[in-house]
Order: sequence, then structure tokens, then C-alpha cells
Amino acid sequence: LVDVRDIKELEPEISVYRELALIKVKATPQERPSVIAVTNTFRANIIDVAPESLIIEITGNQSKIDAFIRLLEGFEILEIARTGIAGLGRGTENVVYFGDEC
Repeated sequence: LVDVRDIKELEPEISVYRELALIKVKATPQERPSVIAVTNTFRANIIDVAPESLIIEITGNQSKIDAFIRLLEGFEILEIARTGIAGLGRGTENVVYFGDEC
């Protein structure tokens, strides 16, 4: 684990926010084309294929991920892991440098 070195509140208008979600969906061979179509529409990626399920990786803002999950509700969602919001300020102002320690 890396120690926290700096915390700052990010202003929405000058920051970029994203969240990552991994979603395992039960998908029979007949259901897979529909799951793949929804996944492609949201520019998400299928990162694992098993005989009875798919794992999908999606990044974006919270509303994009929530909308994606709502569209998957017609399928059986087996597991979800979400990172929560991560963000950085735009540009190079207020960057804190820590040298070679990072």
C-alpha cells in the first residue's frame, strides 16, 4: 500500500472524474449477443468469458455506470465491484511532486 501524501478538494468544472466497475453477468449462449450489444453501446469491455457468465469492465462517470447497470437488469447480475470516484484536476496547476517516491 502507498501512503496518502496529499488530499485536495477538486472543483467539478476544472476536474475529471471517473469510476470503474466490474460486473459479472449470467449469460447463456443465447443471451450473449444481447449482453455484448449493450456492452458495445456503452464502450465497455468483456474481460472474461466463462461457460455460464461474462465479466464486463466499464469506466465513466457515476450516471453512465448506473445507466449501464439498469440496462443489464433484464439479465441476472451475479456480482458487482465498483471503485468509487477517482479524480484529478485538469492541467498542471496545483500538481504536487513527490520525486521518485511514487
